[in-house]
Amino acid sequence: MASIAGNVGAETAIQRIVGVSAWSDQVRRSIELVAAHHASVLIMGPSGTGKELIARAIHACSPRGQRPFIPVDCAVTTGTLFASHMFGHVKGSFTGATSSTLGCFRAADGGTIFLDEIGEMELELQAKLLRVLQQRTVVPVGSHQEVPVDVRVLAATNRELSREVAEGRFREDLFYRLNVVAIQTLPLRERPEDVPVLAARYLAELAARHGMPMCSLSPAAIDVLQAYAWPGNVRELENVLERAVMFSSGDEIDPDSLSGLMGTRPVGEPASGATQLAVAASRGIVSATPLPGVYRVEPRIQPAAQASAATQAAVQAPAAESDGSAAWPTLADVERMHLERTLAATLQNKSLAAKMLGIDRSVLRRKLQRYGLDESGSRPAEGFDP
Repeated sequence: MASIAGNVGAETAIQRIVGVSAWSDQVRRSIELVAAHHASVLIMGPSGTGKELIARAIHACSPRGQRPFIPVDCAVTTGTLFASHMFGHVKGSFTGATSSTLGCFRAADGGTIFLDEIGEMELELQAKLLRVLQQRTVVPVGSHQEVPVDVRVLAATNRELSREVAEGRFREDLFYRLNVVAIQTLPLRERPEDVPVLAARYLAELAARHGMPMCSLSPAAIDVLQAYAWPGNVRELENVLERAVMFSSGDEIDPDSLSGLMGTRPVGEPASGATQLAVAASRGIVSATPLPGVYRVEPRIQPAAQASAATQAAVQAPAAESDGSAAWPTLADVERMHLERTLAATLQNKSLAAKMLGIDRSVLRRKLQRYGLDESGSRPAEGFDP
């Protein structure tokens, strides 16, 4: 029964490496090949490209698949806490040590330890780690007794470790100890054919696990996603889709539901959000919102451009001095200005604008057409009479 469960777990882990690109096929084959052995594996690539997912798949497909998988974030495991966290300690070894602990290596005994962000580890700590990998023993803090451990080591980094070695920031001997087998991940912008498959998978997970509406992507929305540079890779794609589901008013996500949630630069341009923010700043004062990557724009109202001289006079002068028939803004004027303000605040995201206004998108679209605001950034001519 355990063997059957292990096979099912291995198949599920492989299936989570989603994609139709040549790189995806190669990674799935590499996982199956290296999983059968006990050699260390170094997984390299940009953040958000699924390095831990690959590590978990290697563990699940290996003979150790039914034993522990212990992930360690090397970027936060620093200083004096390193030895205790990694190798454990005995009771009374330091102030506050009220009981003994195993540490990550002994907790992973018989299984796999995953050293994430290994390139962030301090040089002094690299030496301690190297000794453990060479001797296959750990010495808990407060003890002098070596404890044997049987652990497979998988490591991941978004740095180019060969360059780190050349510049003296990473030990060469540790690099070769970890780099027995290397797997290189690819940024999402270099495999756009994987975007629709990844998106469909994640939308299904949102519906199944988080109780969110089941949505699909329109062909135009898929084109937008495939043309985007994805500086945050798969992690950014997941965030964009989750927010798009929240902001979408129907079962289909269209480009309007994506605008304002992601940049608009094409593949190959720098991965900076400066272009999007510059466009937003030209419309008004940019300020952050609680949603990452979404900014609110307060339009800069220029009286000379926004209202006629007669309207300004009506606002500044007492009502008794004018009958208001020609100067006072009409309800249509106020509605038009409120629509402009809402579009600016949502960065032209019509789905979000409709939600903020409490109306259906079809109603919003008709109103925008009525006032000549149906195209992004367009404004009605001076003296426009609805």
